[in-house]
Amino acid sequence: MHRAFALAALVVGSALFISPVFAGECPPDQVKANVTKPVDFKAIGVTDTVLGTNDLSKEPIKAPGRVLRLRRLVIQPSGIVPWHSHDDRPAMIYIVEGQINEYNSNCSVPIVHKTGDVARETFGTAHWWKNTTDKPVVLLSFDILHDPNDHNM
Repeated sequence: MHRAFALAALVVGSALFISPVFAGECPPDQVKANVTKPVDFKAIGVTDTVLGTNDLSKEPIKAPGRVLRLRRLVIQPSGIVPWHSHDDRPAMIYIVEGQINEYNSNCSVPIVHKTGDVARETFGTAHWWKNTTDKPVVLLSFDILHDPNDHNM
């Protein structure tokens, strides 16, 4: 009994020192600046619905020209969210349903996002997404929009 416990403790303890790779993130050994180059795909099979906005110039943070926005995106099988940058539009994406690949400028391999994952999109992030499955993917996008004419996804 004590040996089994000791072995289990050793395995669990060892696992704590191994660098984990979390779902929905670039593996640490694949992070490289500007490794994925821009592609000229148009949006394909994407429905983008604005669910709500909040003018941040009227909020206590007083961010003139900034709008907090919530959108629902549905990406059909083989659908593409085209290349875009988040240098002026930070966002968080929640994967409500399905699985989708992200092709990020700073990752040398596709990042797989699954139901329940959250993708952080910050300054220095440029990317595109593709649904490589046979089922629609549903995303919720929370972003801070600066340019009202920015129709990038």
